[in-house]
Amino acid sequence: MEDTIAAVATAYGEGGIGIIRISGEESLSILNKVFQPIKKHIEKNDVEKYIFKPESVSMTIGEPIVNRRLTYGHIIDYHTNQVIDEVLSVYMKAPYTYTTEDVVEINCHGSIVSLRKVLELVLKNGARMAEPGEFTKRAFLNGRLDLTQAEAVIDLIKAKSDKSFDVALGQLEGALSKDIKQIRDLLMDELVGLTVNLDYPDEDIEEITYEKLLNNLLQINDMIQKLISSADTGRIIKEGFKVAIVGKPNVGKSSLMNALLKETRAIVTDIPGTTRDTIVEDITIKNIPVKLIDTAGIHDTEDTVEKIGIEKSKESFNEADLVLLILDGSQPVSEEDENIIKIVGNRRALVLINKIDLGMVIDEQTLHEKMPRAIFIETAVKDGRGINNIEQEIENLVYNGEVKQSGNTFITNVRHSNLLVSAKSALEDAVNMVRLGEALEFIEIDVKRTFEFLGEIVGETVSDSIIDEVFSRFCLGK
Repeated sequence: MEDTIAAVATAYGEGGIGIIRISGEESLSILNKVFQPIKKHIEKNDVEKYIFKPESVSMTIGEPIVNRRLTYGHIIDYHTNQVIDEVLSVYMKAPYTYTTEDVVEINCHGSIVSLRKVLELVLKNGARMAEPGEFTKRAFLNGRLDLTQAEAVIDLIKAKSDKSFDVALGQLEGALSKDIKQIRDLLMDELVGLTVNLDYPDEDIEEITYEKLLNNLLQINDMIQKLISSADTGRIIKEGFKVAIVGKPNVGKSSLMNALLKETRAIVTDIPGTTRDTIVEDITIKNIPVKLIDTAGIHDTEDTVEKIGIEKSKESFNEADLVLLILDGSQPVSEEDENIIKIVGNRRALVLINKIDLGMVIDEQTLHEKMPRAIFIETAVKDGRGINNIEQEIENLVYNGEVKQSGNTFITNVRHSNLLVSAKSALEDAVNMVRLGEALEFIEIDVKRTFEFLGEIVGETVSDSIIDEVFSRFCLGK
């Protein structure tokens, strides 16, 4: 029999409600040791008049706990006869629970003191403290979730936007599992054909031809590649799109940040060098989580503090998924601009030709030649002109020019991405051997390796150490 575990299932801190979760065979027994159901009686006249006076209410011992029914009562330390809290408790009988075990949830007042005292009492009466992620780990080990669904739980909790929430929810509901299962089923068909042809060559069975095998493996390879190709967008959806705003002092970097945030966050003045450190804000643009970084103006200076800020700007520049380079369109390109343009070079960037309301002087054609991969947008940030275009281009870059529908599967987990790459590599080895006409025994080995790598994603061929590593990243109570 496994231990019965318990933990606080809600975030620590003050709140209206805090929940203690218990899972295991002793859950109901422990609840009965700490919980006293209470039934309130209200005088008939007060009920009819809808007037409830404290003196008109009496309390008696309530009925026993009923499966899946909230019960009002008190948590009591029977060693001291002290009432710990007024709560609502619910008992949920296995197997129709989150962990597939007997589960109890005690809804306390959301006080840190209340939660601590109730949890201590539950632990004294037979439960042990749950490890991080142990409730979800039990759901996985008991077959309710596969490993991708279990990992989606933590993504759901940490979702930063509607899109990341939708992707995590889809994974929790089995979207990725379904895709992996489909690929593994196709691989299994090939493995069965290879095994039968190797072990029973004289039987009346369909003989494998190298041409047909090659076509089937290439089709499977395309399916794996499609999932791998979604990993970059998936990472952005999950972790956020890092966008660094760069440029020389006083070109409108802070004004742009305020415009995108739709609030005054960065100080805006006519004095060059106002921003002397990086300012980081998390926002949502077109349902994409974006980490927006306003950097210090990059220029030559003898000011020690400014130098530190400029070095941080360069670090942010190198780490960003996208650079927003702002140039003053009302002035010719300066030496400071040229230095920044050289840094941008051939990388992905949005170049904002700002202050177009003051007249266009800058040579845009030359800029196109110097930054061939950049996308140019004319803006007047102070008036809000061009902001919608910036947001649209960010969306296009994240989705490679095609806005994905909510039903698409994205790879948001590094473990999944690495295993898919390993699976593709093994399958390509098999494809190469088919093309060379190698023996079926050798081809079978690599097809089986591909099958096992994909099995690790959903947890069917994964080691205990990997399982422990996955669930160690969870919070307590989940």
